[in-house]
Amino acid sequence: MSEKRLEKKSLNSPDETRKFDYGKLEVVTLGGFKFGRGTFQPGWKWSTSIKPIAKTDSCQIHHIGYMISGSMEVTLNDGTKDTFNPGDSFNVPVGHDAQVIGNTPVVYLEFLGAAEFAKGK
Repeated sequence: MSEKRLEKKSLNSPDETRKFDYGKLEVVTLGGFKFGRGTFQPGWKWSTSIKPIAKTDSCQIHHIGYMISGSMEVTLNDGTKDTFNPGDSFNVPVGHDAQVIGNTPVVYLEFLGAAEFAKGK
């Protein structure tokens, strides 16, 4: 449970930065809650950039977030696909792959999932 105090942190000076091939996740903790900003460059794909860190066949993190820039295609384990673009809010369940589409870096805010994303087991 969060403390009853006013807090402010900037993602420009994150508490933690997790770097990986073609990207990074910057994380701040407020009231015990981890919030993140992901930046993925063209060429980023979960199965090549994060799978070696996660050591799972597909992403096992539930993500809820908001796209700021770029386009990302997500493919669920059952084959369902969707593309997320700037202005889209998203809910991606456990069991998926994802990749940057096009030449614009993906920048998104992560409300759920930042605590564990891109952390080794």
